[in-house]
Amino acid sequence: MFLEIKGIKKHFGEGESRVEVLNGIDIEIERGEICVLLGPSGSGKSTLLNIIGGIDNADTGYISIAGEKTAEMNEKRLTQYRRKHLGYVFQMYNLIPNLNIKENVEVGAYLSDNPLEIDELLKVLGLYEHRHKLPNQLSGGQQQRTAIGRAIIKNPDILLCDEPTGALDYKTSKEILKLIEEVNQKYGNTVIIVTHNDAIKNMADRVIKLRDGMVRKNYVNESKIPAAELEW
Repeated sequence: MFLEIKGIKKHFGEGESRVEVLNGIDIEIERGEICVLLGPSGSGKSTLLNIIGGIDNADTGYISIAGEKTAEMNEKRLTQYRRKHLGYVFQMYNLIPNLNIKENVEVGAYLSDNPLEIDELLKVLGLYEHRHKLPNQLSGGQQQRTAIGRAIIKNPDILLCDEPTGALDYKTSKEILKLIEEVNQKYGNTVIIVTHNDAIKNMADRVIKLRDGMVRKNYVNESKIPAAELEW
C-alpha cells in the first residue's frame, strides 16, 4: 500500500474549548490514484491534508508513505520528506510577485533531486508563452496553473490540493481540474484534492467523505468521468 493513514486523531484547544477535529481516521490510497476528500466546513478535511503533508502533527496514529512513517521522523528528516515526496497547491496562489512565471515554477525545482524539464512542463500547463510575465499580469486561473507548476516541477509522489478551485469561476475551475487530471495521467503522481464541491468527486478514482472528524464513506468510483465533463 502506497499511502497508509492509520488511527489519526487530532484536537485543538484545551478544557472547555477543546474540539476533537479528527476522531480516528483510517484510509489507504494506492499509488497514482486521484482521491477526493469531501466534507462540509469543519469536517476536518484540511486538517487531515496538513497532517498528510507533515505541516501539522497528529495526536495519535501515523501516516506512512511507501513504508516511511512521518511520526518517527525528527524535524530535519520531516523537512527532507516533505521536500522529496510532497507538492502543495492551495486556494491562494502564494506566488512571488517580483519573479516571472518561469522563475516562480523554478522555485519548486530547487527542492528536488529529480525535477521535471521546465519548458516541457510550462507547455503542459499552457504557460509557455506567458513565461516572462509577472504574476500580476496573469488571470487567476493562470496564476493557479503557475502554483500547480511550482508544486509539480519537483516531481512529487503526492500532490496535495486544498480547495484548488475555491477562488476561481466555473469555467476556470474546470480548466484547473482538467489540468490536475492531465498531470496525474502524464506524471503518475498520487493526487489528493480537498473540496466541499460535491461534483468534483466524479473525476476521482477514490472518494472519501468526512463529517465530524470521521470517515463516513470511502469507496472506489466505478463510474469515473473526465474533468472536462464535470457539471455543477
